[in-house]
Amino acid sequence: MADFVADISIKKTKPGRVAYLNARLLDPASGLDATGGVITEGEAIADIGPDVKDDGLAEDIERVDCSGLCLAPGLVDNRAHLREPGFEHKETIATGSRSAAVGGVTTMACMPSTEPPIDDVSLVHFIERRARETAIVKVHPIAALTKGRRGEQLTEIGLLQEAGAIAFSDGMNSIMNAMVLRRGLSYSSVFNALIIHHAEDLNLSGTGQMNSGETSTRLGLAGMAAESESIMAARDVRLAQMTGGRLHLAHLTTAESLDIVRQAKARGLNVTCDTAPHYFALNETAIGDYRTFAKVRPPLRDEADRQAVVAALADGTIDTIVSDHAPHDQDSKRQPFAQAAFGIVGLETLLPLTLEQVHNRHIGLLEALSLLTHKPADLMCLNAGRLAVGRPADLCLFDLDRPWQIDRRAFQSKSKNSPFDDRPVQGRTVRTVMNGRTVFQLDADGT
Repeated sequence: MADFVADISIKKTKPGRVAYLNARLLDPASGLDATGGVITEGEAIADIGPDVKDDGLAEDIERVDCSGLCLAPGLVDNRAHLREPGFEHKETIATGSRSAAVGGVTTMACMPSTEPPIDDVSLVHFIERRARETAIVKVHPIAALTKGRRGEQLTEIGLLQEAGAIAFSDGMNSIMNAMVLRRGLSYSSVFNALIIHHAEDLNLSGTGQMNSGETSTRLGLAGMAAESESIMAARDVRLAQMTGGRLHLAHLTTAESLDIVRQAKARGLNVTCDTAPHYFALNETAIGDYRTFAKVRPPLRDEADRQAVVAALADGTIDTIVSDHAPHDQDSKRQPFAQAAFGIVGLETLLPLTLEQVHNRHIGLLEALSLLTHKPADLMCLNAGRLAVGRPADLCLFDLDRPWQIDRRAFQSKSKNSPFDDRPVQGRTVRTVMNGRTVFQLDADGT
C-alpha cells in the first residue's frame, strides 16, 4: 500500500531544511527545465536551480536524491467533489486529501455539492475548519452561486468571498434562467469573483444517460445531445460579454463548445474553460456493455469530440485540467445504467492520464504541467503552482517514465468508481510535499 509518512499531526510540527538534489526541475510558470535541486526551509522554498548541489551544503540539511525523477510544483486541482458535509459515506475531506496526496495534488478546490450546500458563511468556515483539522493537503471552498444550488436566488457573493470562498458555482446544476446567471456575473464582477458554470441545456439533455448517437441507439439508452452543451456555452459567453464578469466553463467535451471559447478569447472576452482526463482519455465506447463506472456528466463523447479536446489542450484553448473527482459508493453505481449515479473518482489518476498526452506527443511536458500547476492557481488567485524562492514548498516528485497499472482497489478515496481500473499508464507520483512536509511517499516496491 502507499506509504503515508505523515498523518494530520505533521501539520503541527515545524518542517526542517531539506535539499532535493539531482532532479529534473520543471517549473512551467518560468519555463525552467533543467537538472538541479531545491532547498526548502520551513514551509517555503529557500533556493532552486542548477547550482543547488550536494557540495557545500550544511551537514544538518536532510538530503533527498532525486536522480531520474522530475520535481515540479505540487499540482492544483480546481474541481473536486469531497462530499462533506452530507455524504460522508462517499468521501470526506480527510480521505479526499489522502487521495489527492497520492496523485501529487497539494492544493484543491472543493465543490459546493454537499448537503447542505456551501451557500452561507458558516458552511465556508466549516470547510476551512475541517480542512485544518483533517486534511493533509490544502483545501479551499468554492461557494454556491445560488441558494440551495437551485438556480433562483443569488447567494451573498461578497460576504462569501470575504469568508474564504475562492469561486462560485452551482456544481453540476446548470442555471437555466439566463437572468439569474446574468445577475450573478454582473454582481460578481464588482468583487472580481470567478463564476464557474456547468454548461448544459437541460431541455435538450432531458433524461439522457450518455452521449446521443449510434452507440446510445444500439444500447437503447436515452442520449444527451452534444448541442445541449454548446448551446448553453454560447449563451453563457454572451452573458459574460454583456456583464464583463469572469466566466469559467467547466469540463467542456465537444468540438463546438471549445470553438465557442476559442472565438471568445480571440475577441478578448474574460472567458476560460477546463476539461478532465476522462474526456481526452476515453470516448463513448468505454461504456461497453452498460459499464456504469464510465457514466459521467457531461457524458463521454464520440471520437471526433475526444480528438477536439486533445487539440484544444495543445493550442491553449483549454486553460486547466481538473480531476472532476466525483466519488460514489457501490450502491450508487452498481445499478441498472439508467439509475446509476453520474461521476468517477479522479484525483489519483489525474497526473498519469495527463502524462499520456505527453508520451503520445500531443503536448509538451511543460505545457501539460502548466495546466495542472500555475494556470489553475492563477485562475483561483492562489499562492501555489510555482517553483520559486519564497513560494510555498509544495512539491510533486514523479517518475515520468515509470510504467504501472491503475488499481482502483489501492485508491485512498473511500469510493472506487473508476473506469480506468487495470489501465496501463506511464508516469507516477513518488513523493508529495506540502508546506515543506512530506505527506506521501511511494513504497519501495511501488505499491
